[in-house]
Amino acid sequence: MRNDEFEEPRRGSPALHSEKIMTDRKIFFLDLKENERGRVIKITEDVRGRRDTIMLPLEAADEFLDALQRILEVERDLQ
Repeated sequence: MRNDEFEEPRRGSPALHSEKIMTDRKIFFLDLKENERGRVIKITEDVRGRRDTIMLPLEAADEFLDALQRILEVERDLQ
């Protein structure tokens, strides 16, 4: 057996920029990354070691942000 048969898989390119948001029991990681299809925002939620991730294409980021703003406005009106 050759040693190169057991190399660890690549974990992807390093982040171009990262942000971290901490709440009560959750940590959110927002990473700007680039792959062969373009730039994406990788959003990871960590809850006590369990992680879930979504990849948001950068071209959808403005629409995503607009939707979040509308949700926040509705939430404020409900108070």
